[in-house]
Amino acid sequence: MPNRGVSPPIKDITQLKLPMPQEISLSNGIPVFVVNMGTQEIFKIEVIFDAGRPFEHKKMVARATTSLLKEGTRSKSAAEIAELLDFYGSSLSLPVNLDTSNMILYGLNKHFDKMLSLMTELLTEPIFPQEELNSYLENSKQRLLVDLAQVDVISYRAVTEYIYGKEHPYGYNSQPELYQHIKREDLISHWERNFVANNCKVIISGKINDDMLHQLDQFLGKLPIKDQPKENFPPIIKQTPRKVHIKQEGAVQTSIRIGRQLFSKHHPDFRGLLFLNTVLGGYFGSRLMTNIREDKGYTYNIYSTIDALHRDGYFYIGTEVGTEFAEPALKEIYNELDLLCNEKIGVDELQMVKNYMLGNLLTMLDGTFNVSDVVKTIVTEQLGFDSFEVLVESIHQTTPDQLQKLAQQYLRKEDMWEVVVGE
Repeated sequence: MPNRGVSPPIKDITQLKLPMPQEISLSNGIPVFVVNMGTQEIFKIEVIFDAGRPFEHKKMVARATTSLLKEGTRSKSAAEIAELLDFYGSSLSLPVNLDTSNMILYGLNKHFDKMLSLMTELLTEPIFPQEELNSYLENSKQRLLVDLAQVDVISYRAVTEYIYGKEHPYGYNSQPELYQHIKREDLISHWERNFVANNCKVIISGKINDDMLHQLDQFLGKLPIKDQPKENFPPIIKQTPRKVHIKQEGAVQTSIRIGRQLFSKHHPDFRGLLFLNTVLGGYFGSRLMTNIREDKGYTYNIYSTIDALHRDGYFYIGTEVGTEFAEPALKEIYNELDLLCNEKIGVDELQMVKNYMLGNLLTMLDGTFNVSDVVKTIVTEQLGFDSFEVLVESIHQTTPDQLQKLAQQYLRKEDMWEVVVGE
């Protein structure tokens, strides 16, 4: 019998290997990546289109189009679609980000054909009912008005707008007047141009058999083949970073965002900067959290993050503090940036962050649906299936000298936009 009074030995994570998906093509050319794992009779299908903001012909149309795909088809109303999903114990979501528009379906294998048929109908026969569009636009405007009363929303919108510019696909913000200009014809046009076979990728995961793959071709193989959609991604006009204070009367807290433009995951410095960001504010034991929350007590939460998009990326630090703590919090944030630039990270801290990051990567391989998420990132960002192992190896090989050089290059305070929203 094991001795419960003795802790098990701690073992280093030395190797992590991503299970390789099977890659097939449907009859219309759609690439399908199959993650066949697990013992439960369940599946997940994610259909991905390059149909985000860089492919819009009018602002906000990409999100509106994707959001209304399940609000009615030629033969089914929104209520009937929802009832079918509920009856067969399935779940359908329509996540939209800046670059892509996705449709994700979870279900039971025994209902695979019925749910796949419904998914195909939503993708090929949406009608975008006017009454559903009216409801969507009104609800979106109301949510936006609520959001614009929150200092954290205002600061995030502002810092991305300053980094990329008000008219850039990555920089513009939703506004009430933008919703007013969206017409049903805009959604139909965006759908017809972008939701096509040669602009599509599919990730299927779960306990997958050959019959399911055959049905996948029968249904999603119906997506039409058209000309490749044209991308609208203008050059990013860089401006000299500055400090911006946005007055928000009656705000209980002050929101702080400090950030700068970076790059996509293809940049050679991305992996090292990901490590450096974790040290600074990427986990609960980070320097920002230890100093500004635990030691100074200025905030409940503070973090730093890298948003890596398909065509670019940016870094920012975010927190909300009491108004009286805004100035001292800013001072401590910049002190932490200076420390990373001027002093090398100690061996113990370096090893702790390595263990944390490798542990995070380990959880990403826990289960078929988690693995499918990793595969999706690799496929959509065109990274190559060796990129996961390359990241693991880069974490093992990271040194204090490398991190200090990266900090001196990318974390200088004079390169940062500072946005403060509050009283």
